Amino acid sequence: MEHHCSYISYGGTGYFSKTVIDYLGRNEQLRPFYRYEASVEGIQQAINARQAFDTNRPLLVTELQKQYTGITLSARQEANLHALLSNDTFTVTTAHQPNIFTGPLYFIYKILHAIKLADELKQQLPQYNFVPVYYMGSEDADLDELGYLNLDGQKLTWNTQQTGAVGRMKVDKALLPIIESIQGRIGVHPFGEDLVQLFRQAYTLGKTIQQATLELVNALFNTYGLLVVIPDNAALKASFNRVVAKELTEQFSHTIVAKTIEELSRHYKVQAGGREINLFYLLDDKRERIELEEGKYLVRSLELQWTKEQVLQELEAHPERFSANVILRGVFQETILPNIAFIGGGGELAYWLELKNVFETAGVPYPVLVLRNSFLVLNQKQEDKIKDLGFCMQCFFAHATNLLNELVKKRSTRQLGLEKEREAITALYSQLQAVTASIDPTLQQHTEALQTKALKPLVELEKKMLRAEKRKFETEKEQINKLKEALFPHNSLQERIDNFAVLYAIYGKEWLQVIYDHSKGLAQEFGVITMK
Repeated sequence: MEHHCSYISYGGTGYFSKTVIDYLGRNEQLRPFYRYEASVEGIQQAINARQAFDTNRPLLVTELQKQYTGITLSARQEANLHALLSNDTFTVTTAHQPNIFTGPLYFIYKILHAIKLADELKQQLPQYNFVPVYYMGSEDADLDELGYLNLDGQKLTWNTQQTGAVGRMKVDKALLPIIESIQGRIGVHPFGEDLVQLFRQAYTLGKTIQQATLELVNALFNTYGLLVVIPDNAALKASFNRVVAKELTEQFSHTIVAKTIEELSRHYKVQAGGREINLFYLLDDKRERIELEEGKYLVRSLELQWTKEQVLQELEAHPERFSANVILRGVFQETILPNIAFIGGGGELAYWLELKNVFETAGVPYPVLVLRNSFLVLNQKQEDKIKDLGFCMQCFFAHATNLLNELVKKRSTRQLGLEKEREAITALYSQLQAVTASIDPTLQQHTEALQTKALKPLVELEKKMLRAEKRKFETEKEQINKLKEALFPHNSLQERIDNFAVLYAIYGKEWLQVIYDHSKGLAQEFGVITMK
């Protein structure tokens, strides 16, 4: 498949936070908030720490084997599953909720990044094995975030009446019409029907969303050796009981995170704040807060309450009913997996930076943090049009208004700037300052104020001149706006809005290989891929 890829810095896109840019730049202000550098040396240090931690590998492999019952594993998956029993095997993990039909494009990019980094590390550190893992955040209850996809500019929403953890919800009659809508939009493309068939096989009536997501992800990535972990599992959760009991009895994470946030917020915008108890109670179709009041543990919406002894008995009897929130989810993940690197987006990295001391207090190894790969995918016609308009690809990350202003200034034959006039006024007032200062030095400030007052109308006049001239470039304005909406929908990055279905329908499964080929493991740049 003919294509080419170029890279730009994350800072050069204008779409990433100061926290992300400083993390990539290894700014000293952030250094206290993570343990290892995102480098081969950092990976080796994470391996050393992980080897000193007793991960229950037989339990993990046993539960994965149960989870994959009825699903045919590829040879690479079989090898990876067996390798997890070895103390020289480590996971490279990315995590995401079970968005229906995978949700935004970066769902795909995160997984391929985990696969690529695992493969690269095997080359760089051949004495170890590395297994790519997708850890499914199936206990997330935010259906508003997970229950839709954007396809060709249209938002397709799952209007179900189900509540609770989205992974436990079932494919119902309200979801199936979405597959028909997808078919109507992508069926005309060469590989559209192939993808629709994958969707039909995964999302069958009565199947849980977490099972459907497992089957779809497996169909897309099994040949790469990817393993999926569904952590909504009583046996896996039982291995985390020690930390859950500590949270219930000591509420240790809230105090630690509050202190870290106080330090971090001096320089950066903070993410997750957490609660006094960073656990939910998960029962059937409910996922509700656990609160502590006057020595009683309460789940108000379910009218449940326990004493300290009773809640610990409940935990021992039903570990599957206790669900970590964002503050403790990572600690659970790193407890059950022999993990050395976590791949996440900017928001995920920001809240993981708040958690290092939580991991230390829980006695669980903290991984290397790696910003997930990002891509913009366009076709040759779109790239040619950008060039015809006179822009480089990086320039096109700017706002549409700024792009049009730049184009008008380049192409207009008229004077649109008043630089010389401003210079003349500045020179005049400099002379006046010299004259007034010789009479009374206190008049200098007044003269400077008059200069500012004189220059201000010229700035406004320049804006009006540019606006007037822009009216002659309506065709170019329309072209810019059309391209921007296609490549940066809703003034956001393509990967944060669009679903992968259209790209897959046009280019087939080989498109996944293109993304894999241009994914970078530990090197961090934003990829721009033009499909010929």
